[in-house]
Amino acid sequence: MDTVQEIKTPGKEHPATPAKEVREVSGSVAVLEALLAEGVETIFGYPGGAIMPIYDALYDYREKLNHILVRHEQGAIHAAQGFARVSRNVGVVFATSGPGATNLVTGLADAMIDSTPLVCVTGQVFAHLLGTDAFQETDVINITTPITKWNYQVTDASEIPSVLAKAFYIARSGRPGPVVIDITKNAQIQKFSYAGYQKCDHIRSYRPKPIVRKKYVEEAAKLINEAERPFVIFGQGVILGNAEVEFRKFIEKAGIPSAWTIMGMSAIPTDHPLGVGMLGMHGNYGPNVLTNECDVLIAVGMRFDDRVTGRLDKYAKQAKVIHLDIDPSEIDKNVKATVPVWGDCKETLPMLTALVEQKLYPQWIQRFRDFQQKEEDQVIHEELNPSTDILTMGEVIKELNALTNGDAIVVTDVGQHQMVACRYAKFNQSKSNVTSGGLGTMGYALPAAIGAAFGDPSRPTVAIIGDGGFQMTLQELGTIMQFKPHVKIIILNNQFLGMVRQWQQLFHEKRYSFVDITSPDFVQVAKGFGIPGKSISKREDLKPTLAAMLNEPGSFLLEVMVGKENNVFPMVPQGRGVAEIVLCREDV
Repeated sequence: MDTVQEIKTPGKEHPATPAKEVREVSGSVAVLEALLAEGVETIFGYPGGAIMPIYDALYDYREKLNHILVRHEQGAIHAAQGFARVSRNVGVVFATSGPGATNLVTGLADAMIDSTPLVCVTGQVFAHLLGTDAFQETDVINITTPITKWNYQVTDASEIPSVLAKAFYIARSGRPGPVVIDITKNAQIQKFSYAGYQKCDHIRSYRPKPIVRKKYVEEAAKLINEAERPFVIFGQGVILGNAEVEFRKFIEKAGIPSAWTIMGMSAIPTDHPLGVGMLGMHGNYGPNVLTNECDVLIAVGMRFDDRVTGRLDKYAKQAKVIHLDIDPSEIDKNVKATVPVWGDCKETLPMLTALVEQKLYPQWIQRFRDFQQKEEDQVIHEELNPSTDILTMGEVIKELNALTNGDAIVVTDVGQHQMVACRYAKFNQSKSNVTSGGLGTMGYALPAAIGAAFGDPSRPTVAIIGDGGFQMTLQELGTIMQFKPHVKIIILNNQFLGMVRQWQQLFHEKRYSFVDITSPDFVQVAKGFGIPGKSISKREDLKPTLAAMLNEPGSFLLEVMVGKENNVFPMVPQGRGVAEIVLCREDV
């Protein structure tokens, strides 16, 4: 993603229109007024010395702004990510200087690579102390420059309205991303003449949407109309662009089989007749193999991540590639496009749909179905209907699907359980799959699920977490205890750091080096936070306990003991092409 360079003279392009009444306010009040003007209702944060003036002002805004006190700043930013991912709103975070700000770094990097819109407000030491190594001073701007879309340090209160207006505009426009606004303590305290807040809708040096070139849309349509084996692969850009309807109209008119990345999952229902499954290292067999057999590959809102492409020198070399993306820096970055279609897919997809011919490709789609049947026979059936007494992760997801009817928000952590959940979870509506895709952040799921529950309380939120990842952020059970979001937590416990163990088994001669993890009694831990829970290991207990969990009026923790050395297949082994995907351990 291209980041927005530091913008001098904040507010010069869009001066605030004087309100009827100019009043003296502090910088802290100006921050909170900006949030209200931007429609913010929920903030995730943790107070400290350098941001104390903002928190002092927040005391008088408690009826207007809902502040969720997390137990760690990393929890705050992951919660804000979950909130943003399900609500189509910008997630907002407060943190203090020094360790408070640096604790946001992992979440910022995660949000940057996964294009999640955030505005993070950090406190900073007094301006006259900058550069003196004052207590809890850290150079937040230079630390976060590579992992933010824009950042800015405010040292004068009068800058705050225009800087925050730009922050929200930059965070949500174009390809979304995180923004950090670092405000010195003197600027929070300082009074200035406040003339009201004006939202930003233009910055002179920033072009969030590239100009659509109709010529390229026409060239893309021509390639699609001439294709015999076209294939659509799509990512989160469809969801971020609010273009789910436009995307469905396109694939349904063109009749093209379509596969999703992990981040693109739920943009169309998982049972859509043209949906052929998930791409990637642990994706479905057919989409991976047939990527290297299609004649035209249409990529929509995805960035050709290495987990999708495998070896680039073996990726879709036979195909003409059409790449639709809002971020010009993604075009030709990894895979050379035959036709680049720059622009917002909500705009470009209808243009393309108008030009493509209505077609069907029954023989081509049957190829996907044949591969799906092979995968069903060799992998899926045993995973979802195991012949042993040992529970599998897949059958947990299967039973969850049956009970939620595909209407739940599913938040996954990182590891084997993530791949299994993404392979088998069923979704009927968009913005239902919340996971850490590009960064692969263990510890993401619990706080992200808390944020998701606040972002869309109309649907059940289920967090699927491994025993390792859960222990990285389990302190956020305290946030659940205090603020009572309804989060259903499923720990799939295989008593290992499962994904690393799988690789050690397959590629390191089963030398299990520091992956067998000892865990506490998770049910008792949850009980200590006032959250009911249960641990099960027998198949006959699975369905009734899942039902009880979902019927619990508040949060609930369910630990499911699953097979210790079960592996996730299919798999594209590292260093191989996507067509070299394997279905079992013997083929590795």
